[in-house]
Amino acid sequence: MRVMKDPRAAEPATASAIGTAIGRRVRGARTDLGWTLDQLAQRAGVSRRLLVNVEQGSTNPTIGTLLRLSDALGIGLPALVDTSGDPSDPVTVRRAADQTSVWTSPNGGSATMVAGTAPPDICELWDWRLGPGDAHTSEAHRAGTRELLLVLSGTVDLQVGDTEQRLKTGDSATFDGATPHAHRNASATRPARFTLAVFEPNLSKEHG
Repeated sequence: MRVMKDPRAAEPATASAIGTAIGRRVRGARTDLGWTLDQLAQRAGVSRRLLVNVEQGSTNPTIGTLLRLSDALGIGLPALVDTSGDPSDPVTVRRAADQTSVWTSPNGGSATMVAGTAPPDICELWDWRLGPGDAHTSEAHRAGTRELLLVLSGTVDLQVGDTEQRLKTGDSATFDGATPHAHRNASATRPARFTLAVFEPNLSKEHG
């Protein structure tokens, strides 16, 4: 679960630039709130050392770490990883060449947030690819988070809490993102791909 270069990407320096940008945005949001490193680390439930590494751009934070930080800061994940233009523009376009995976696997899997909105209500659109045998586990998100999944190819096992569903191409599911969940490629030989939409309720309610 690394902010790193997708093997299919053309520009090898992209992941490093994204990591640096994420660190700058975390540090900027923290200082805007007047918080120390220790205060943000405590609110986000991460170690001070990890937070320092994130702000310095010297680590590849997991999706879980990015979610903890963005929720604690009240800015939403898109504000940390979205490199597109001004969110106030009537249309924001992210070109395929500018998109970088937030998670990758040795089997060719990747997760890319292809679009996102600014607070107060956060919406994210993800393009997920699971290599043969790949799995990704997500901790519980903030209360009220809902997720919608559509399988584009292959077969995906979706586990939400103690419930597991096998989804085939064209199948979809809606589930509670505030419950720990996981996605697994049911095939050991073929890749799977799905799109995932995530809705997080008003972040400003906890930071007003």
